[in-house]
Amino acid sequence: MKKGLEKVHVTFVRKRDGSIVSFNASKIERAIFKAMDVLGLANGKMAKQLTGQVTGSLNKNINSFERNIPTVEQIQNTVEQVLEKNDVRLFKIYSLYRRSRHIARDIRQFFKIQDDMKFSANALKVLEERYLLKDEQGKIIETPTEMFARIAKAIASVDLKYKKTDEQVRQLEKDFFNSMSSLDFLPNTPTIMNAGTNIGQLSACFVLPIEDSLESIFTTLRYMAVIQQSGGGTGFSFSRLRPKGDIVRSTKGVASGPVSFIKIFDSATEVIKQGGKRRGANMAVLHCTHPDVEQFILAKQGSKQLTNFNISVAANDEFMNSVVNNKAFHLINPRNKKVEKVVNAKEIFDMICKAAWQTGDPGMIFLDEINRKQPTPQIGLIESTNPCGEVPLLPYESCNLGSINLSKMVINRKIDFDKLKKTVHLAVHFLDNVIDANKFPIKQLEDMTKANRKIGLGVMGFADMLIKLKIPYNSNQALLLAEKIMSFISKEAHAASGELAKTRGSFPNFEKSIYKKKYPCLRNATCTTIAPTGSIGIIAGCSSGIEPLFAIAFVREIMEGKRLVEVNHDFQVAAINRDFYKDELIKKIALTGSIKNTNLPPDIKRVYITALDIAPEWHVKMQAAFQKYTDNAVSKTVNLRENASVNEIKKIYMLAWKLKCKGITIYRYGSKPEQVLYIGKGKKLTIAELHYSGGSACATCTL
Repeated sequence: MKKGLEKVHVTFVRKRDGSIVSFNASKIERAIFKAMDVLGLANGKMAKQLTGQVTGSLNKNINSFERNIPTVEQIQNTVEQVLEKNDVRLFKIYSLYRRSRHIARDIRQFFKIQDDMKFSANALKVLEERYLLKDEQGKIIETPTEMFARIAKAIASVDLKYKKTDEQVRQLEKDFFNSMSSLDFLPNTPTIMNAGTNIGQLSACFVLPIEDSLESIFTTLRYMAVIQQSGGGTGFSFSRLRPKGDIVRSTKGVASGPVSFIKIFDSATEVIKQGGKRRGANMAVLHCTHPDVEQFILAKQGSKQLTNFNISVAANDEFMNSVVNNKAFHLINPRNKKVEKVVNAKEIFDMICKAAWQTGDPGMIFLDEINRKQPTPQIGLIESTNPCGEVPLLPYESCNLGSINLSKMVINRKIDFDKLKKTVHLAVHFLDNVIDANKFPIKQLEDMTKANRKIGLGVMGFADMLIKLKIPYNSNQALLLAEKIMSFISKEAHAASGELAKTRGSFPNFEKSIYKKKYPCLRNATCTTIAPTGSIGIIAGCSSGIEPLFAIAFVREIMEGKRLVEVNHDFQVAAINRDFYKDELIKKIALTGSIKNTNLPPDIKRVYITALDIAPEWHVKMQAAFQKYTDNAVSKTVNLRENASVNEIKKIYMLAWKLKCKGITIYRYGSKPEQVLYIGKGKKLTIAELHYSGGSACATCTL
């Protein structure tokens, strides 16, 4: 061949930043294989053949590229052209992924994030806003990989205290890192934010006591401020405070009552959250026998009342039985234990349900059930929970949480119980280490927490798991799976806690616990909890906690001027595989979030069911199924349509008590002045805020 007529091949690539690197066809092959794998069509030989077609096309058109060097975008355009000719399904899944990465790059460049893990656009925004460390000027100084490495190192180093070797600690650090970076397991928000930093406060949930004195009230207010400043959420029982109008002997005046002090705590939280990384989160509880219970029930009526609080009436069995039997019920002054008023229990219950219908509050917690199941009754009675109700705690107790991503536990449409077991054992080790790594803001919290060493391992991505297994959420099969999964996690979590106790010792109050005759030793008084997983669910890219999907498709406001149509990934794949994916269809679904009224195949409509399509009793039954095998409690919202009746809420609350749930929360769509997702009407699309995690339209706990 004469000189100058040699065949020219693509040897370099121009990256998006202008730099030039060597062309590597194996990257194209991996991308094609990944697209095939998503669709269940993984075929290495075919991926290689398609890659050959791409490189052939690039070489053929090499003269059209500047200096014979194609850009990344030109290569990806060529990949799309080849895939479209060979398999439209592959073309669609590849191009949709490419589109989502384009938006993620905009986010990354805008906030100067080095995304070394290819997170979604929304996950990147949440990471930027809350989790990635920043310098004093607000500049991000770590990558997502470095964030997970920081956490893993800080938590694994605790093993040195238990005489593990440097090599063992390095291996544990690697295991922790791999579990988090693969998004199999994530700890609660304060651990992600503060591990390995000077703040070092790692727990999500705290309960603080409030006694009937100004000194106690304002000491607790100060403690709340310190906890919330470090990212924790706080729960309180105001039941010991004397009722409004009661005599104050020291001043000869009258008491203002619990609700007035809840408002002070709410105002303080409003101020604290101004400089925080997340909104303030509180729970206010008042016992059903308190003379101010009616005022408390109505405390959130009207716009923007107690916006930093969830509120719950603490009901006992006597109250609930009185409701069932339409009997009188005594309201008792906590100061002198005298009957202050006789009321009809059913009327109080009706008031609770009507208020919940109007505003979503109050919820109810069932104290007798909580204390029947609590592990250390000799230490004291539980009176309150954390902000979302999933952790009932004694005064000055705290609890650190973590969640296993169940969507990652499904391999080839089967649950990988071996992987789940390993993840549970590693997570229990992680969470127990968190207690020792923790920098407690108050000495009483450290003493009480270390006396019981409560941890709360839970799950997220349950709805995704059901979808992958083709099981409808509202089915007996789903309830049976919930019990199977949670009983397995519970059994393995207690086994892991027992193994730790063999070398580290049981929690100090073990001899005073219900476990004394059941286990030879146990490291943690509680092991399991079902949390709402708001922000960490967004990072993991999975459904929230044990909630069903709230919307199949919606539009998310990522940042000013940027909107992203978010579609459930499994639905997207199913639609492409079965050849009904069209942009017009997605826009139609995004008007309501649901596919209930579409002409899609019946089996698709059964599996991809949304929260508002599900009858309320299925929500409660699912909560009860998980509660059966959960040490602490279960955070779950019963989502109701806007036209739901007060009677439906009555049935929900009563069913929750009968099924032995430890608490219950409802949200009727549109009942709050502000919510995190708005279903479209007419031609308007369903719009979600940044921190919408997919579980409920109401603003939920972001711990």
